[in-house]
Amino acid sequence: MTDSCFHCGLPVPSGAAHPIRYRERTEPACCAGCQAVAQTIIDAGLDDYYQHRDGSSQRAEALPTELLEQIRLYDNETLQQSFVRSEDGDVREASLILEGITCAACVWLNEHHLQRLDGVLAVDINYTSHRARVRWDNRKIRLSQILEAIAAIGYRAHPYDAARQEALQQKERKRAINRLWVAGLSMMQVMMYAVPVYMAPDGEIEPNFLWMLHWASLILTLPVMVYSAVPFYQACWRDLKARRVGMDTPVTLGILVTFFASLYALVNHIDHGIYFDSVSMFVFLLLGGRYLEGVARRRAGSAAESLVKLIPAFAHKVARWPESRASEEAPAALLASGDVILVRPGETVPADAEVLEGSGSASEALLTGESAPVPKQTGDTLIAGSVNIDSPLYARVTGTGEHTRLAAIVRLLDLALAEKPRMARVADRIAGYFVLALLIAAAATFAWWFPQDPEHALWVTVAVLVISCPCALSLATPAALTAATGELALDGLLVTRGHTLETLAGATDVVFDKTGTLTHGRMRLVATDCTGELAPGQALALAAALEAGSEHPIARALTDAAGAPSLAAHHLANQPGAGVTGEIDGQHYRLGKAAFAAAGRALPVLPPAPAGATEIWLASDNAVLARFAIGDSMREDAAAAVTALQAQGLAVHLLSGDGEAAVERLAAELGIRRLKAGASPEDKLAYVSDLQQAGRRVLMVGDGINDAPVLSRADVSVAMGGGTDVAAESGDMLLIGNRLASLPAALAMARRTRRVIRQNLAWAALYNLVALPLAMAGFVTPWIASLGMAASSLIVVGNAVRLTRRKH
Repeated sequence: MTDSCFHCGLPVPSGAAHPIRYRERTEPACCAGCQAVAQTIIDAGLDDYYQHRDGSSQRAEALPTELLEQIRLYDNETLQQSFVRSEDGDVREASLILEGITCAACVWLNEHHLQRLDGVLAVDINYTSHRARVRWDNRKIRLSQILEAIAAIGYRAHPYDAARQEALQQKERKRAINRLWVAGLSMMQVMMYAVPVYMAPDGEIEPNFLWMLHWASLILTLPVMVYSAVPFYQACWRDLKARRVGMDTPVTLGILVTFFASLYALVNHIDHGIYFDSVSMFVFLLLGGRYLEGVARRRAGSAAESLVKLIPAFAHKVARWPESRASEEAPAALLASGDVILVRPGETVPADAEVLEGSGSASEALLTGESAPVPKQTGDTLIAGSVNIDSPLYARVTGTGEHTRLAAIVRLLDLALAEKPRMARVADRIAGYFVLALLIAAAATFAWWFPQDPEHALWVTVAVLVISCPCALSLATPAALTAATGELALDGLLVTRGHTLETLAGATDVVFDKTGTLTHGRMRLVATDCTGELAPGQALALAAALEAGSEHPIARALTDAAGAPSLAAHHLANQPGAGVTGEIDGQHYRLGKAAFAAAGRALPVLPPAPAGATEIWLASDNAVLARFAIGDSMREDAAAAVTALQAQGLAVHLLSGDGEAAVERLAAELGIRRLKAGASPEDKLAYVSDLQQAGRRVLMVGDGINDAPVLSRADVSVAMGGGTDVAAESGDMLLIGNRLASLPAALAMARRTRRVIRQNLAWAALYNLVALPLAMAGFVTPWIASLGMAASSLIVVGNAVRLTRRKH
C-alpha cells in the first residue's frame, strides 16, 4: 500500500526518502518541500497544527530564487504605499491575501507562526475572505521576511488586491460548476437506464439487456465517483487523519457505501441492491445545494466586500499643476500624497484629497449611508470611494492606500467579522458532537435493520448518513451576522466587535452624550436678528468680512455661515476680549460684545436669543444693526432619532458635563425626561453602572475622549465617526457619517438578525429531529435524503439573505 504524505496527503512516490520526525515517530513526506515545511512547523513548536486541522495542506515546493527576489521587492517604500499603513515609531500594518487557507487550523497555524517572529506585533486573519492584517515593527523585521515566513510553512501571501481575489473566487466557482455539470449529466444519463428497470414489470426486460443497463449505469457513475465527489473525499480524509469526524464524513461514507455495495451486487448478479442512480443523484443534489449556498453566502457578504472594491484602478493625474490642467491616466496604486488629480463627473475618487479648484457635490452613500449629495468646494475634503456628481474637481491627494478613511473602515470591518460571537461558538461545538452522534445512530440503525430486512438495511443506513445536516447548525449564526454587518456598513454604521449585534438586540436603555453627539459639537450661527436697516444676509456678509482673518471659534462660525466672502474689510483693529472694528465701503463698523458694539448707545429690543447662546452685536457709527446668536446647535436628525428609539421601547437618557440650563433646554426640545447635567467622566461611569445593576442593558452613544471609559463600560456602545480616536477605539460600533438616524435602523436590524438566527437554529434542530427518525424508520430513500440535506443548508443561508433586502 502506498503511503500518504504526512503534510499534504498526496501519495509518496516509490523510492522517495523524505522522513519527518513527529512526536517520537517518523512520518513519510512526498517531497523535500513538504519535508521542509513540516519540519519548520514542528521545530517552531506548532505541531498541534497536525492534530487540529480539518483542511488539507497544499503540496509545498521550495521557493525558487526568482520568487524570493520578487518577495524582497515588497520592502520598497514606494510599492508599499498602496497597501501598507505607517504608524508612529515605524510601526506598519499591511493588508494581505493568503492562498492555501482551507480550514480553521490553517488560520491558527499562520497566526501562531507569525506571532512568534520578533517584531511582529499582531496578526488577524479573516477565514471568510482569507484577508490577513499584519502589524510589525519595521526596525526589527521587514515585510519580505514575513512573506518568506508564510511561504516557509507552505502558504503564499501577497498584497491584497480585490481583482486578484475575485479571479481566485471565479476559479473556485468554475471548478464547482464543472463538478456540478459532470454530476448532473451523469445523473440524467443514469436515470435514462434506471427508469425502465424501475417501471417495467418483472421479466419484461430480458436478463441480458437488464444487466447491460446496469453496467452502463456503472460506467456513467464513474465520473461522479472519481471527479465530482472528490471534495467530499478530501474533506473526510483530512478529518480522519486528524482523528476527528467532520461534516463531510457521513456524506462520504454514504457515497462510498452505496457505490461499492451496488458494485458488489452487480458483479455477483444480485437483482436487488443496485443503486448507481442514487449515487449520481445525491452527489448532484449535494453539489447543487452547496453551490447555491455559496452564491447566497457571497451575496450575504457582498455589502461588506463592496467597500473593499470601491477604489478605482486608474486615476487622472495632473503632472504640471498649476501651470497646466492637462491630465494623464495613471494607476491609482501609484498615487502619493501631494499629487494633484482630476476627478471628472461620474468618477470615483481614487484617494483621500482636498479640493483645489472647482465646486460641485459628491455622493458618499456607500461610505456614510447619507444618500443626499454632499456639497464640495475649494478646501473641502474628498473621501476615497465617494463619487463626484456635478462638475470636474481638481484635488490634492492627502492619503492613499492604507492611509485612507475607507481603508480604516475596512480594517475595522475585518476585525468584526473575524471575531466569533458566543452563539456561533456554541453552534460549532454542537455540530461537532452531532456528527459523532450521527455515526453512532447510523451504526445502530444498520444493526437493527440487518436482522429484520437485510435487503434494505444498507439503504436505510445510507439515508441516515446523508439526511443529517450539521452544516445548517454551523451556518445559522455567521450567515446572518455577515449579512447584517454588511448592510449596516452601507448605512453608515460600522460594527467593530463580533458580539455587538447579539448584545444590541437586547438593549433596554440608550444613554446619549450631549456635545458632539446630539449636538454638532462646534460653534455655529444659530440665529440672526436685524433691527430693520439690513437684511440678515447683508448683516452676515458684513460680520464675515470683519472676521475674515480670525481663527477664533466665534469668528469661524460667522465666516462658515456666510460662505464665500463677498465684501472686503480694511483698517481692521482687534480689541481683545471685546471685538473688532473695521471699514467696509467707506463705512466704519464695530462687531463684538454688546457694550463694545453699542459704544454707549441703547440696545434695540429683539426677540430673546436661544438659551445658552453667545450674543455678538454688529453696529455702524450711526446705529446698532444686528445681533448674532452663536451656539452649539442640535443635529438635524436628533429629534427624529430619539423619537424612533422611544417608539421601539427604549428608555432614552441624556448625560452631559455641560451646565444644567443648556442640558435641560436640549432635553426639553428632544422629549428626554431622564437627564443628568454637570457629569464628570466618573459620574457618567457611575450612572451607567447603576443602570446595569438595576438589570438594564445599556447602549451608550458618545464622541469625546472623556466618553471612552463609559463607552467601554456599557453593554454595547456607539462612537461618533467625527469624535476622538480614543472614543472610536472604545466603541463597539462607529457611526461613520454621524447620522443619528442610523441608530433606530441598527436596533431594528439587530432584532431582525437575532430573530433570523433563532429561526435558523430552530429550523436546523427541528429538521434533524424530524428527518433522522424518519430515515432510521426506513421512510426515506437515499436520494430524498440528499435533497433534504441540500435544502436544509440552503434554507438557512437563504433566510439570512433576507437581511440584505434594502429599502429604496
